[in-house]
Amino acid sequence: MKRPSSAYVRTRSESQPRLILVSNRLPLSFKRENGKLQTVPSSGGLIGALEPILKEHGGVWVGSAGTEDSAELHQALHTAAGSHSFRYAPIILSAQEEANYYEGFSNEVLWPLFHDLQSRGVFDPVYWDFYQRVNRKFADAVDDIAGERDLIWVHDYQLMQVGRALRERRPDAFLSFFLHIPFPSPDMFGKLPWRREVLEGLLDYDFVGLQTARDQRNLVACIRAWIPEARISGRGDQRIVSTSHGVTCIRDVPISIDFRDFAGAAAQPAIAERARQIRTQSPDMVIALGIDRLDYTKGIPERLRALRAFFRGYPQFRRKLTLIQVVVPSRENIQGYKELRSEIESLVSSTNGEFSEPGWTPIQYMNRSVPRCELLALYRAAGIALVTPLKDGMNLVAKEYCAAHIENDGVLILSEFAGAMAELHNGAISVHPYDEIGICLALQRALEMPAAESRRRMLRMRRTIRENDVLRWRDRIFEQMEQAQPRIKLAA
Repeated sequence: MKRPSSAYVRTRSESQPRLILVSNRLPLSFKRENGKLQTVPSSGGLIGALEPILKEHGGVWVGSAGTEDSAELHQALHTAAGSHSFRYAPIILSAQEEANYYEGFSNEVLWPLFHDLQSRGVFDPVYWDFYQRVNRKFADAVDDIAGERDLIWVHDYQLMQVGRALRERRPDAFLSFFLHIPFPSPDMFGKLPWRREVLEGLLDYDFVGLQTARDQRNLVACIRAWIPEARISGRGDQRIVSTSHGVTCIRDVPISIDFRDFAGAAAQPAIAERARQIRTQSPDMVIALGIDRLDYTKGIPERLRALRAFFRGYPQFRRKLTLIQVVVPSRENIQGYKELRSEIESLVSSTNGEFSEPGWTPIQYMNRSVPRCELLALYRAAGIALVTPLKDGMNLVAKEYCAAHIENDGVLILSEFAGAMAELHNGAISVHPYDEIGICLALQRALEMPAAESRRRMLRMRRTIRENDVLRWRDRIFEQMEQAQPRIKLAA
């Protein structure tokens, strides 16, 4: 397969460093309409956080565009980039690479292990071989387009070895990495047969950003355990790791959302009217809301079982609460995800069969993605948000829910294992996602909470998110990059 064409690179002065952003996929998906290939913007926390940064600074977004290469695809990407200050550099993977690197090592080894679910892991050495191979392929693409002064910023667990391949070719390049998912403790990470290789790959970056202080502590502890020759200094939210190959700054910098954009959109009259319509469909009831990608780390079956226990143990709240559960399809070709969807749908069916009454459906279930306008209306309509992942790097749904509640109402029930809890503990009701009784008590507390208390809690959370939004996240990271490498000048 040919490498990305330099035609996607924005014309610029060679003296101006660009941002080369590298992620597993481009922020676009593709569909055919009337025989013509169309690009459709994708959604997700990573895209929502990074796209505004590239729009402001310009540069190149490097990522997979799927497994089918064609002149039509390249033209569609060129057209899609026409309105932006940045360009797309597509990488085409073979079906075998997609299966072994992405579905295999990324999502059957790293994903479960990094979420403390090692029993779901499949430690196939073929997966590791393809992971390294595809990471080198990404490095090839970056090497083709990046100038000597450009900042190369790689994202997430699928691409931890890109820095290693680039460092071999560009020993003086400034390489930065951000991990969007949790980093596991040494007891869990130690189960990975390639643990030292992964750690050495991370230390080939100049800067490594993580979501929480917990993740930073875990990574540093793993380095101490499996790279004992490394020298570690620093304190607080920053550690400096020195090896014979170089120096790496490790810092926890929690990602966020564009608070002002989100709150402003939620305040539009059309969104308010749609939220009113949603509430009208469930009169005299509090709407609880779950918004999750289909994934076993999100704790959806555990949440539904807890809700069933709530209606059994607290019959006084029947007809007073309904859950709208949105499950966005994901990785549908992986058998485990098909089984998860079946489990969720069975729990929805059995709960509704046990408790439904005329005019009341305990769980309103949607297995599809929802457009942004509908999502905002759902956030505003919901009096309670149930965000109960088994483990999550951050979970931006929690922050989006708070940002959308412009009237400072609503209650957030949040898993203690979500990265967002570190920032939102000042207002959220904390729950253990496996604790059915604890979730039942949290629901009771939320339903009986005085309006003045819920307002105080929401005000505190919204203030925290507003003061630490995605622009602040960007600036903190760029400040750290500039300290590590003074020639980088990208901060606003």
